[in-house]
Amino acid sequence: MTEQLEPMPTDWHRALAVVAHPDDLEYGCAAAVAGWTDGGREITYLMASRGEAGIDTIAPAECAPLREREQRASAAVVGVKTVEFLSHPDGVIEYGTALRRDIAAAIRRYQPELLITLNHRDTWGGVAWNTPDHLAVGRATLDAAGDAGNRWIFPELGEQGLEPWDGVRWVAVAGTDRPTHAVDAEPGFERSVQSLLAHRTYIEVLTDEDPEAYCRTFLSDLNAAAAERFGGRPAVLFEVFPR
Repeated sequence: MTEQLEPMPTDWHRALAVVAHPDDLEYGCAAAVAGWTDGGREITYLMASRGEAGIDTIAPAECAPLREREQRASAAVVGVKTVEFLSHPDGVIEYGTALRRDIAAAIRRYQPELLITLNHRDTWGGVAWNTPDHLAVGRATLDAAGDAGNRWIFPELGEQGLEPWDGVRWVAVAGTDRPTHAVDAEPGFERSVQSLLAHRTYIEVLTDEDPEAYCRTFLSDLNAAAAERFGGRPAVLFEVFPR
């Protein structure tokens, strides 16, 4: 019998989702976010970059504000009101203290109980190579969960009025091949399709398919692949690290 996944914890109110680029959360995670905001939970998005290097046919100076607008519209579809951009350089985000400090500062500002990030490992399921940006941001987010609660790490944040926040209880990694928990994708599925579709400029360059058909098929297949491990229900998968 296939080992079943645990439902995600529900005894929390605030979450902060930290990823490298606009559209990272929409490729699989937005259905869970829609369900959470429906339940009255507060989710904030933090993008390490503005996605300016993501479209070959559009110069970065023009691309960055376009992708920022699309990300804000995408977030609104699933009930997310606050989207912040750190403006680290797309494609060459570096893991290190500067990135950890920026994420720790955001954790102190928003005081989440749940942190969400994207696959921080070298590959996607041992098949496709992951990008350096995802690795850097995912790993830095896991580290920043502890940094944010220690007043002697980045003491300059305290001098700026950002007091330590040691209230992160879990870090949930999406896009993992080692899931431990899942969220029912069906209640938020239609909004997850529209949320991904809001990145229309990016998607129209990415595929020759009809954009809505592409989004619907991609997310449907992704969620259905998890059903066997979640009572037959399409699901969004997470690898949860308790703290």
